[in-house]
Amino acid sequence: MPLDKEAGTGYYILIGYIRTGYNDRVQVGSAMQTDTGSEGRVPLSPATFHILLALAGNERHGYGIMQEVATMTDGSLRLGPGTLYRSIKSLLAEGLIEESSQRPDPALDDERRRYYRLTEVGRGAAEAEAERLAALVRVARSRRLLPDVALLHGGRP
Repeated sequence: MPLDKEAGTGYYILIGYIRTGYNDRVQVGSAMQTDTGSEGRVPLSPATFHILLALAGNERHGYGIMQEVATMTDGSLRLGPGTLYRSIKSLLAEGLIEESSQRPDPALDDERRRYYRLTEVGRGAAEAEAERLAALVRVARSRRLLPDVALLHGGRP
């Protein structure tokens, strides 16, 4: 991935969000901003976001990612192998995930499996998407489409 340095702003990696055709500058590390400095972000696809969430906990192989996504969503989202591996290929190309060089003990694992982990940029993209979705939930609550969190916890936030 090409890096460029803008005076006083740190290093940025140019990434294209999966299946959108848009490019944003994403600051490596904490905050993510578009070229204009606004907080607006192009959304990640549900499959992409769930894959990043699955890898946020620890490294996994493809089938392990599929299982984790199914577990996280109580089975409401099941990634098929075509969607999973097409997404993994794109995530690798975009630098959001990388193949892990560390492997479990070969006696305990199939040596053909490839393990993946989240990169710093991938973590930033997942964090930005989570923030975007949290903002939408706040709007839904303010419009009474979802119950207030305080009411769900017996009046405690």
